[in-house]
Amino acid sequence: MKAVVITDYGTPDVMHYTDVNTPAPKATQVLIRTVTTSVNFADVKARYGNKSGGNHPPFIPGLDVAGVIEELGDEVHNLKVGQRVIAFPLNGSYAEYVVANESLTFVIPDNLHFEIAAACPIVSFTAYKLLADVARLTQGEMILIHAAAGGVGTTASQLAKILGASCVIGTVGNESKFQTALEAGCDHVICYGTEDFSIKVKEITDGRGVDVILDSVAGSVSEKSLQCLANYGRLIHFGNSSGEVGHFQTSDLHSSCRSVLGFSLGTTRKERPYLLRDTANHVFGYLSNGRLKIKVGHRFKLEDAAEAHRVVEGRHSVGKVLLTVSE
Repeated sequence: MKAVVITDYGTPDVMHYTDVNTPAPKATQVLIRTVTTSVNFADVKARYGNKSGGNHPPFIPGLDVAGVIEELGDEVHNLKVGQRVIAFPLNGSYAEYVVANESLTFVIPDNLHFEIAAACPIVSFTAYKLLADVARLTQGEMILIHAAAGGVGTTASQLAKILGASCVIGTVGNESKFQTALEAGCDHVICYGTEDFSIKVKEITDGRGVDVILDSVAGSVSEKSLQCLANYGRLIHFGNSSGEVGHFQTSDLHSSCRSVLGFSLGTTRKERPYLLRDTANHVFGYLSNGRLKIKVGHRFKLEDAAEAHRVVEGRHSVGKVLLTVSE
C-alpha cells in the first residue's frame, strides 16, 4: 500500500510518499481502508520529535481516520465489515490502510459525509471533553477560547453555545481570522497580537472575568489568562503550541476558588478509551442534526502531505486540513 513515511526528524522534506506493507489486524483490531484523514498540529510536533511519547523515525504520522472496515480480528464482536467508521489508528493514518483497536473505532451515521467525519475526531472529541467533562460548563457561563479560528477553537465555540454558554470570547493571532471565529459562534474576538486580551476580556465582562478558559497555547498566554479568570473559574490547559512553559503560584488559586486543569486526548485514548464512547454519541448527534458544523479549510491528496504540513506549520490554516486517500 501507499503511505507517507517520516524518515527523520525535521522539516516537511523528511516526509516521503512510498510503498509499505499493509498492516494486519490482531484479535481485537480492525483493518480500515482510509478514505480521508486529517492533519493536526500534533503531527507537526511529531515530525520534529517534539511530541511527548512520539514515535522514532521511520514512522507514519497521523492521529485519526475516516474509512470503511475491510477486515475484523477474531475477537471483534461489535463491528462489521463494510461499516463506515472513524478511528484512532495504532500506527499513523497517512496511509491507504490502517489498523485500529475496536475500542477506538466508532461507526458513523449514514448521513455523515466522510469529509466531515475525517475532520471531526480530534477537534470534536477534544472540544466536547474539554467543555462537558473537564470544565463542566454550565448554563449561562462565559468562556474564553484561545486560538478560536483553529480546528478545536471553531468546534469548541459552537459546542460552548450548544452546552449553554451565555458569552463566547475568542482570541486569534491576526485580524484575518476574525470572521472565521465569529462565524463559529464567538460573540467577541480579540487579536492578541495587537491587544492585551486580559484587559479586553475584563472590559467585556464588566470586570468580572470569564468562568472557563480553554488554553492550547501555554507560556505567557496561560499566565495572562489568570488575570481575566473569574472566581470559581476553570483554566483548562490542553496544549503548548507556543512551545513555552507557563508558571502559576498557589496564591493565584486557593482564595479565589479557581482551578487549573489539564487534559490530553492522547492520554485518554491510551489509558481510558471507554470514556470516548459517550463523547462519540454526543458529537455524532450534534453533527447529524446540523447543530455542530466542522469547517474544512484545505484539502490535499495524500501524496501532498508535506505541503499540507507547511500550511499547518505556517499557521495559514483556517479550520481543518484534510488528506484525501481514496473515494
